[in-house]
Amino acid sequence: MEVTFPNELLVALREEPDSFRQKVLVYTLGKLYETGRISGGFAAQILGCDRYDFYRLISEHGFSVIDYVEEDWSAEADFTPWLSSQKQE
Repeated sequence: MEVTFPNELLVALREEPDSFRQKVLVYTLGKLYETGRISGGFAAQILGCDRYDFYRLISEHGFSVIDYVEEDWSAEADFTPWLSSQKQE
């Protein structure tokens, strides 16, 4: 699949085509991963990197790598002293 953007967008954002393409891909894969639609391994494969690099990339762009629900945080806090003290604040 190919997605095209007008050159005016690249000019307005002061982006080079290749770096903009990479950012769009990272944001798209980050959102799909964050919503549970794809795995980190699959996203890393598409980007041509390992899982660690994928997690680092999406984290740098504001996506959650680990998404605990409240009950999971509570259970984790029961076994992690520093997290337990954070929970009480």
